[in-house]
Amino acid sequence: MISSLSYCFSRIIITLYFFFLIFLVLHTLASPTLHYCRHDQRDALLEFKYEFLVNESISVLSLSSWNKTSDCCSWEGVKCDAKSGEVLSLFLDSIPLNNSLKPNSGLFKLQHLRNLTLRDCNLSGELPSSLGNLSHLTKLHLSKNYFVGEIPASFGNLNQLRDLSLADNQFSGNIPFSSFANFTKLSHLVISNNRFTGEFPLVLLNLTTSLSELVISDNLFKSTLPPDMSHFHSLENIDVGGNSFFGSFPTSLFMNPLLRTASLRKNQFEGQVEFRNTSSFSKLHILFLQQNKFEGPIPKSISKFSNLKNLDLHDNNFTGSVPNLANLEYLDLSYNKLEGEVSDSLGSVSELTLSHNFFSSFGKSFEVFDLTNIQTLDLSSNSFRGSLPHWICKLRPSLLLELSNNNFSGSIPQCLSNVMADLSTLNLQNNNFSGILPSIFVNATNLVALDISDNQLEGKLPESLINCISLEFLNVKSNRIKDTFPSWLGSLPSLSVMILRANKFYGPLYHSHVSVGFQSLKIIDISHNHFNGTLPPFYFSNWREMINITKRVSEYMEDGYSYINSMEMVNKGVDMLFELIRTDFGGIDFSGNNFSGKIPESIGLLKGLRLLNLSSNGFTNSIPQSLANLTNLEALDLSRNQLSGQIPQNLGSLSFLSIMNFSNNNLQGPIPRSTQFQRQNCSAFMNNPRLYGLEDICGKTHVPNPTPQESKDFSEPEEQVINWIAAAIAYVPGVFCGLVIGYIFTPHILKWFM
Repeated sequence: MISSLSYCFSRIIITLYFFFLIFLVLHTLASPTLHYCRHDQRDALLEFKYEFLVNESISVLSLSSWNKTSDCCSWEGVKCDAKSGEVLSLFLDSIPLNNSLKPNSGLFKLQHLRNLTLRDCNLSGELPSSLGNLSHLTKLHLSKNYFVGEIPASFGNLNQLRDLSLADNQFSGNIPFSSFANFTKLSHLVISNNRFTGEFPLVLLNLTTSLSELVISDNLFKSTLPPDMSHFHSLENIDVGGNSFFGSFPTSLFMNPLLRTASLRKNQFEGQVEFRNTSSFSKLHILFLQQNKFEGPIPKSISKFSNLKNLDLHDNNFTGSVPNLANLEYLDLSYNKLEGEVSDSLGSVSELTLSHNFFSSFGKSFEVFDLTNIQTLDLSSNSFRGSLPHWICKLRPSLLLELSNNNFSGSIPQCLSNVMADLSTLNLQNNNFSGILPSIFVNATNLVALDISDNQLEGKLPESLINCISLEFLNVKSNRIKDTFPSWLGSLPSLSVMILRANKFYGPLYHSHVSVGFQSLKIIDISHNHFNGTLPPFYFSNWREMINITKRVSEYMEDGYSYINSMEMVNKGVDMLFELIRTDFGGIDFSGNNFSGKIPESIGLLKGLRLLNLSSNGFTNSIPQSLANLTNLEALDLSRNQLSGQIPQNLGSLSFLSIMNFSNNNLQGPIPRSTQFQRQNCSAFMNNPRLYGLEDICGKTHVPNPTPQESKDFSEPEEQVINWIAAAIAYVPGVFCGLVIGYIFTPHILKWFM
């Protein structure tokens, strides 16, 4: 019995083993044979690499895996066909190739390529016609390089393309219609931020069934759009912004059922916006129509786009009231002619910008809405009046609160302290707020910018400002604040701009028992107050930020965050505008106070100083020789003091000094003979009876020791040579009526202007 069972068991084992062998053979026959990279493909890739091998660092750091000791199918960015070993995909992103594509490049020997991405590789020059050899390409991405010239005609050979991106280059000329006519399978076309010219590529009308993404923004196209765009049934995203398209609103475009994103921004479209046959099932998610010439009311039919989240209509000529725009997350209606009541339907928007309109009131439901989603609220430059609405204090968390340039009145409510914990920007400038600024800054540790200028606020600065450890910008200009100099603000680590201009501040700036601080300060305007006393010789020696600035504007043009500094200078009735775009800037205005004594020699340490105004004080003694160290100085006003001695001759070496005023002092001796001095108006030196050497400047022979009458004859009518308008911030830098010093600090500061 046992032997019989053993026999059966062994037969079963043999049978199972037999079937296992059959399965193994069949599986092996069914599996593809894995090949390594073909030698001709490897050699072509290495040839391509060595075309860009300017030095060994490129090879070692960027393409170190590209060597003969390993299979080329395992190299960075390379993918091969598993059977044939042919290179099908080459993906290189942000590799610094730093050269042009050669017509005989090894790249064009990879004729089996399906996908080619050379993004942000610092490639330059024209595209060689040899690119047309890669006729199997379905995806071609060459974005973010300094390619130039026109698209070669051989581009038409790439008739298998489904995805084409040439964005962020310097291609020019017309779109080659004969080539693009072959792209019958094209689904994604992105050619934004180039210099393409001509009309809308009408050849794209042949792609109505395949095209899902069309981005031709920021070029030089100039024409109307096709009259009927309703046949792009697959179109999901379209961006034609930043061109010169004109004509009426393309209503037919919005009849495409799959459309999700549409941008017509920054063109010359005009007339009324109209939507027809709009379905509540529309997928439209983003609509940008800003910076055009649209007019008339915002159509009520826009509310049918139930999936619409982002809507930007700013800088047009829309009029009337705002329709129901529920469910939005982002809305910008600024710079239009809208009026009346702010609709209740906007209470759920997280970023709401309504500035530069004629809105005058709010819907009653704002008081009962849950406003905790609003992170950005910009109501500036409207016609709001009366007390600040109580619902403002419900905005939490909030990043920006912009209420400037309205007619709000009454006191600033204490309940604003409820929103300060997350607030980065608070602008109440140019309203009619009165009373004392309450102590609302106890939790304001994230506050970066505060502007309460041009109101009627009184009392002292609240000491709770010391909690604003992130504060970079403070402007309390043109109020009635009566306080001593807030030297305690000098401990704030990031304070860069401080404007106390035109208040009732009084007393000395310096106390021996108080540390000066202000190590990050770049701009200070304390003009037109009642400050007095003397400044010790070392007063400016701790202003580290301005001391360390030595570069000129041209060396900072590439920086991401920048000042725009401008200043109104009036000379013989002519306004001269100075603009500066840079990250570092120094400006000091102590004018219109009662300072006395000598100008501190330490002023010469501030190498980043561009603008210096010490006029209308009681400074005595001579002009510091150290001023000649301020090699970046462009404007200097020392007028209306009691300065004596000579104008330092070494000031003539300040090559950027173009505006100056030494009038109404007791200066004597010769005027520096430099070009900068000789180009000034005579009024810049008037009422200094013992100055001489002004023949070329004033056009009259100077008398070395003139009589009072001769001095009067010599002097021109008195004029204000330099008039400073103090600092303000601008998110989108610009020049306003009057001249404004503007500043962009960190990415999360949005809009400020004075």
